[in-house]
Amino acid sequence: MRNTNEMEIRFDSRSENESFARVAVAAFMTQLNPTVEEVADVKTAVSEAVTNAIIHGYDQAVKKVHIRCRIRENIFCVEVSDTGRGIENIEEAMRPMFTTRPEQDRSGMGFAFMEAFMDQVEVESEPGKGTTVKMQKAIGKGREIWTTQSL
Repeated sequence: MRNTNEMEIRFDSRSENESFARVAVAAFMTQLNPTVEEVADVKTAVSEAVTNAIIHGYDQAVKKVHIRCRIRENIFCVEVSDTGRGIENIEEAMRPMFTTRPEQDRSGMGFAFMEAFMDQVEVESEPGKGTTVKMQKAIGKGREIWTTQSL
């Protein structure tokens, strides 16, 4: 299909790789000519999803985190997945302030941040098998209108 592009990366579930994931995803999305704010939004959402995989999915064990990015027209899609412990109750886990790690001073705002910064967030999880967080964001929303109106 024209106007599509994809990339995939896998990396160890070490907290120091969270910044690598942010930068890799941001570099891939630059082909859409995003604003600084759009890049920051996506980086924040990816950071939260990767951190969840490392802390909650794998409980700090070193396994693999998988990221898949896809671009269709101006829609940026990113999936972050793990093969860790999974989520028993997705609805509860997505509730702001809910955390399974209060002893680690976790705020329970990861999914809330993902939903705030992305246009769409979907979570698929099976206990004992892992979790996939699928997120989408339209890049350049409204810029066409601004450009034509400012001429």
